[in-house]
Amino acid sequence: MGFEMKQEKDVLGLIQSKNQGKASSSNPSSNNNNKKKKMVMAWRRKKADSPAEGITAVRRLLLTCKEVFSTGGPGVVPSEDKIQQLRGVLDNMKPEDVGLAPTMPFFRPIPGPRNRSSPRITYLPLHECEQFSIEIFCLPPSGVIPLHNHPGMTVFSKLLFGTMHIKSYDWVVDAPFAVRDPKTRLAKLKMDSTLTAPCNASILYPEDGGNMHRFTAETACAVLDVLGPPYSNLEGRHCTYFLEFPLDKFSSEEDDVLRGQVERECHAWLQERDDNPEDRNVVGALYGGPKVED
Repeated sequence: MGFEMKQEKDVLGLIQSKNQGKASSSNPSSNNNNKKKKMVMAWRRKKADSPAEGITAVRRLLLTCKEVFSTGGPGVVPSEDKIQQLRGVLDNMKPEDVGLAPTMPFFRPIPGPRNRSSPRITYLPLHECEQFSIEIFCLPPSGVIPLHNHPGMTVFSKLLFGTMHIKSYDWVVDAPFAVRDPKTRLAKLKMDSTLTAPCNASILYPEDGGNMHRFTAETACAVLDVLGPPYSNLEGRHCTYFLEFPLDKFSSEEDDVLRGQVERECHAWLQERDDNPEDRNVVGALYGGPKVED
């Protein structure tokens, strides 16, 4: 009738174990069991807190950014090991990790106003704090992000999908401003090439690595950016746009730059533009991918 008969020694064993349970606090084996339970609970807590276990890729990115930029600031470059730590996370990021696919409406060419040559680009903010920001730019074919700078920042850019042309410059140290134009400076070409995903993340620094760059989408593209620290007008980190001119534009025959001290094909004059250039066609939208924060 559902009742299981037990041997006498088994019954006695049960009675004895119950009596021992009443004095478990003084029983060494019971104490050992309690210690084991505490160790298991501590291990589970540690596992839950570990960024490598049981979290989404975008959540792992956020936690890594918090660690990498925890002691950063304007002009402060993270240590090499931290740079490689964040780069390793970004290198493994895929479009689906942030809920994107090339077939989404963000990547369909939508012409801008008549005076703008670039189709509309969509900006998706994922996270921003004083130390860093995480964001995505969705570029349809022929979309262009004009040449701009990143003052005092270390920037990681990961091409999630698509083919993109990147042209970047760094300022020439101690070079004079252009004659009769204090808003024009000499810059050296850092990169002028095309990237196709999948590829590793690229990194630029406050003083080198191509701090001023322009993105041109050859196909539909998605770019995941991490900026440390983020732009801030209040703190003097204003995004400045530039026009690009050949050396002859602002140089004379007497200038040192034309005496062989710099290579013509590797240098250009960069001239500051208005804050909202006509060919900048970027609109914001809500991020709809996997949850970034708790």
